[in-house]
Amino acid sequence: MRRRPFLSALPLLASSAPRSRAFLLRLLRASASSAFGSPLLAALALPQRTLVFPRDFGAHPDLRTEWWYVTGFAQSQGREFGFQLTFFRTRVDEAQPLHSKFAARQLLFAHAALTDVQGRRLWHDQRIAREGFGVAQADTTDTRVKLRDWQLVRAPAGPYAARLPAREFGLDLRFTPTQPPLLQGRNGLSRKGPQEEQASYYYSVPQLAVAGTLVLQGRRFTIDSGKAWLDHEASEALLDPQAVGWDWIGMNLDDGSALTAFQLRRRDGSALWDGGSFRAAGGSTYIASHGETEFRPQRRWTSPASGAVYPVEWMVRTPADFYTVRAVVDDQELDSRASTGGIYWEGLSDLFDSNGRRVGRGYLEMTGYAQRLRL
Repeated sequence: MRRRPFLSALPLLASSAPRSRAFLLRLLRASASSAFGSPLLAALALPQRTLVFPRDFGAHPDLRTEWWYVTGFAQSQGREFGFQLTFFRTRVDEAQPLHSKFAARQLLFAHAALTDVQGRRLWHDQRIAREGFGVAQADTTDTRVKLRDWQLVRAPAGPYAARLPAREFGLDLRFTPTQPPLLQGRNGLSRKGPQEEQASYYYSVPQLAVAGTLVLQGRRFTIDSGKAWLDHEASEALLDPQAVGWDWIGMNLDDGSALTAFQLRRRDGSALWDGGSFRAAGGSTYIASHGETEFRPQRRWTSPASGAVYPVEWMVRTPADFYTVRAVVDDQELDSRASTGGIYWEGLSDLFDSNGRRVGRGYLEMTGYAQRLRL
């Protein structure tokens, strides 16, 4: 279910003149509360349709929010790393009728992060720009997303290439599929709440083989081995008004299986909605119905930066098994207020089965703990 602290429908960005990055950020913050309640944001239920590839690898600018999200882990020179990169696109409804070439009809955001496991430290950077002028673009025919000097591109034969040079770290990675796309929900239409319109078109590509290089503080690491997970999701819907955030896992199991699980939380911590999937190594897939997935917090960690308290260890009940999800490093909180506007926790985590055996590794994401999430 990869969803984001995302600010959409930004009316003031529909200006006919180019704006500086600082001005874009001021408008993002100023318009967040008014955009959330705008009548233009009334969403209609997405129709069930067949996802067609490679077209649906590409962007869907007719839908309000969209993201391409890659998480993974890698080993190099005896060290372990976690990494994530995300490109977001949002449609600005108020700008759609404008004819100026400077009108911000689409905005692109991007995040990148690197977890140094031995160093117990997370590195993070972010970008923001309006689409156009060769600065930012999201191709509609295949995965080709660019934001200044950051990019994620899928080759016709299937491998993805990502290049994201950042402050004090960098990602130059290749992701080769070993399995076909996993359609989440009902043949790619995934419910995200009690209302029918709270849904997204959503597929994952788990068990990606990782190659390439990582750079950390000027030192280059050639990857010896690694696995990654890609999510691509597009939606017209907002969060249910009762939801303050979500918890999500995407886990590559050592035997080739893939596990997805998520819940949307109310303010009191109870689950408003849940879901997920399990694809066995042989290819058979089980899509969880509402009520079949449960997250139970175990150990908590308090962020010294935001004061937010995150469960960094969970027991997760799924139709496949009772699992324990445990953060590899506690401090993997990201502050994205300079782009998408939120503070959230997202990091490399290990997966243990009901017998206590470590059976996989992937990413855990938790939103709405530092502040209520707005989409």
